[in-house]
Amino acid sequence: MPRFMRGIHVFATRKEDVDGPDKPGHDAILWNFTMTLTLIDGPAEEPVTVVEARAHLRVDSTSDDALIAGLVTAARTMLEAETRRAFVSQGWQLTLDAWPETRRIDLPLAPVVSVEELAVDGTALDAALYDLGLRRAPPRIALKRNAALPAPDDAVGGIGVSFTAGYGEAAAVPQPLKQAILMLTAHWYENRMAGGMEGGAAVLLPLGVQHLVAPYRRPRL
Repeated sequence: MPRFMRGIHVFATRKEDVDGPDKPGHDAILWNFTMTLTLIDGPAEEPVTVVEARAHLRVDSTSDDALIAGLVTAARTMLEAETRRAFVSQGWQLTLDAWPETRRIDLPLAPVVSVEELAVDGTALDAALYDLGLRRAPPRIALKRNAALPAPDDAVGGIGVSFTAGYGEAAAVPQPLKQAILMLTAHWYENRMAGGMEGGAAVLLPLGVQHLVAPYRRPRL
């Protein structure tokens, strides 16, 4: 799955190791469909404050506060995309065109706090039809084997999952992720260009930032 962006299609294709007509045990595709991930309610605060960012930058004046705030938000957004995680709690909507044949919906963000609703054509399904595995990797909704699932009338995006993802409030965000935001903010503040230079080569994420977020990167679906 590519890095998620707000309201951008996430193309999901999974290959299962089952018997195929040509090569038994290899490359039979069980499902192939499109999901769309859309931000509904953004975080109420950033993981780091402008005051914290200003202290990290060793900037005393408040004249650049608007710029610094924008850089903090941009850094957080980029690192959320890089790790496929939500930092401060936020509401999301995942839409699918059809039920996966695996009867399992993998959620493309973590950590997931709650699933508010699984709906078909805007009508919520009975929660007895599915189980939640929010602490699994990836977080998932498992549709019960014998449950009769209604087919969506809408050919595009007829199935919707409303869920909340994030660590909670800013204080709950892991410190390495906060430090990565501060470092990326500082990198952009000091290098007003599309990409910085490191070892003579252009980079989007400084090496120190990459190391900080590496343990939090989630595998692609």
